Amino acid sequence: MTAPPIASVSLDLDNLWAYLKTHGDAEWERMPSFLPTAVPRLLDLFGEHGITGTVFAVGADVEREDGAKAVAAFAASGHEVANHSYRHEPWLHRYSRTRLEEELTRTEDAIVAAGAPRPVGFRGPGFSVSPVLVEVLAERGYAYDASTLPTWTGPLARAVHNRTAPPGDARRDELFGGFSRVFAPNSGYRWRTASRAGLVELPVTTMPLLRVPIHGAYVLLLHQVSPWLARRYFATALRMCRALGVSPSLLVHPTDVLGAAEAPGMEFFPGMGVPAARKVALLSWMLTTVRADFTVVGTGEHVRRGHPRRARHVRALDRGR
Repeated sequence: MTAPPIASVSLDLDNLWAYLKTHGDAEWERMPSFLPTAVPRLLDLFGEHGITGTVFAVGADVEREDGAKAVAAFAASGHEVANHSYRHEPWLHRYSRTRLEEELTRTEDAIVAAGAPRPVGFRGPGFSVSPVLVEVLAERGYAYDASTLPTWTGPLARAVHNRTAPPGDARRDELFGGFSRVFAPNSGYRWRTASRAGLVELPVTTMPLLRVPIHGAYVLLLHQVSPWLARRYFATALRMCRALGVSPSLLVHPTDVLGAAEAPGMEFFPGMGVPAARKVALLSWMLTTVRADFTVVGTGEHVRRGHPRRARHVRALDRGR
């Protein structure tokens, strides 16, 4: 009997303050948190479905009590904990080598102090990635990066986001990348770097051929229009992955289980009009659906089992914004 193909599930443990910061809301400086509400729900959901995934943690949170407790709880449940930067700024691609090294180091130290192993995987906030970042990750011995989202929808998502954001921050004009990202691979590959061969890139999977996102926030956006359409959309994407030999790397966020009252100030974010109970039910259905046809693991395990042979020169990132 042939074993089912591999899929992975990861959680970007973005916090309320990080969303408000990117949106230009000064309230972020108080560092409001929704982790105490979201984390137990996510742990329960993963546990109910027998999923041991990967959690990308933000260093500035992990240094605080709620973030440290979240990392400790996920690690104790067997989830991999990976690096999601220190300040969670989606303009990470603008950072110098020195600042990138600081971001990585501070988050690594916080994760280890919270009781998890030193991370070997990284994802940039807002899918932000650069050639310098990939080189630094390789030098520091990371096994993989998971910062790319191969889609043409970045400029559209940026326009929707910035329409409700306060004016004046030019850095938001580069959020989510450009149309050319649609040409990036949709399956794992290896970067050709100057310092170390073998750093794997595991993209967040988009629907094969159409290259539209299929992670939680986008399915919830469709769910607001039609629950039936959202489920058919996601199920169709998985069928296409199976048919075309794409091992999906799926992404969820804390907002996928939170209602609007539990994330004050985030009315601008897709899917926040859906009540929390319906969100939890939808995410539960998504996890059930992916487990029906795939062996579900974490991102690091996906990389270890995937053995990607295709190579791509790191300078290709310069053309991907």
